[in-house]
Amino acid sequence: MRDLFDRMRNNKGPLGKWADIAEGYFAFPKLEGDISSRMEFNGKEVITWSVNDYLGLANHPEVREIDAEAAAKYGSAYPMGARLMSGHTDLHEKLQNELADFVNKEAAYVLNFGYQGILSTIDSLVSKNDVIVYDIDSHACIVDGVRLHLGKRFTYQHNDMESLEKNLGRATKIANETNGGVLVISEGVFGMRGEQGRLKEIVELKKKFNFRLLVDDAHGFGTLGKTGAGAGEEQGIQDEIDVYFATFAKSMASTGAFIASDKEIIDFLKYNMRSQVFAKSLQMQLVEGILKRLDILKSRPEIKQKLWDNVNKLQSGLKDRGFDIGSTQSCVTPVYLKGSVPEAFALVKDLRENYKIFCSIVIYPVIPKGLILLRLIPTASHNFKDIEETLDAFSSIRDRLTSGIYKKISEKLMQF
Repeated sequence: MRDLFDRMRNNKGPLGKWADIAEGYFAFPKLEGDISSRMEFNGKEVITWSVNDYLGLANHPEVREIDAEAAAKYGSAYPMGARLMSGHTDLHEKLQNELADFVNKEAAYVLNFGYQGILSTIDSLVSKNDVIVYDIDSHACIVDGVRLHLGKRFTYQHNDMESLEKNLGRATKIANETNGGVLVISEGVFGMRGEQGRLKEIVELKKKFNFRLLVDDAHGFGTLGKTGAGAGEEQGIQDEIDVYFATFAKSMASTGAFIASDKEIIDFLKYNMRSQVFAKSLQMQLVEGILKRLDILKSRPEIKQKLWDNVNKLQSGLKDRGFDIGSTQSCVTPVYLKGSVPEAFALVKDLRENYKIFCSIVIYPVIPKGLILLRLIPTASHNFKDIEETLDAFSSIRDRLTSGIYKKISEKLMQF
């Protein structure tokens, strides 16, 4: 037998092993100032591509005014307790009704946090007799939710309908033996690569298999579809999504989330989701602020249009300069480069310090070894000047990467 902590002392994990180099700069960096297209990093102004404030609502003057008024009116505590016990209010109901109407569902339920909300939704939707089939590229919150499942689960290859069909066949066979059901889980937009889930093709398989579809549309809500109602609206199959989930942490620039479905399903979930039954309600100051944000989303289509003007300008500019941005179908803009992890550190430091560009870096083991992913999140707050400066910077750092400059710098970096 050994001390439980020995493993943690000797093996910090695939990301933690870089902590001595990454801490405070590549990992846990501190962006300061108002949330906008330009913020401060290490005391310098940088063009910021790392915040998911898609619609630029975080510092919208009307939003800031409502947030301040709600904070003064309610403080940060009210209501106390879980919704089931003492944390339920008329404003929570109002927000739920407006959200349900917006995403074209019978009912909705507001959740106190996105990650634990989707995790708990999955846990509540299935019993040990049921089978889950989910996309292998699903976000960690979905993976953690599936891990709670006591029954069978299968992954299908990312957005691969042949793989999904094969695994639905397996799931159906087991469900017939256990007298259970089948739950398919996809994301509306996959947040790393920017691809939309192939929802239209998934629902077509309902003609052949009996299953229910849960969609996590964290990145699609507010950005996709004619009204901003998300990936289901964008693909014309919103009615075929059985349980729709979205967060307030991106387009709504706040905290919390919601689920929407048939009323009888929402009634079941609100009495059975452990993360909501046994945890504090979303604070009133946030609820009132989200109502204002939702109103702006519904009434100001020009904001979403400004977002997409920036998305199209950035993505077309990158492609015109020969960059590989994969097969993104959303605002999420990945830029793929070839290089080692140490080279990635050197490149990003150069980008931040000398070119004044701040974007997220994704490295192995999140993506295959030998690749560097620079993830850009355009927002309505950006302008064409931000985009042109960024395009010029990316052209420059690519040249430095291919010429071996970052390899030399990284060799020195790894000596410390």
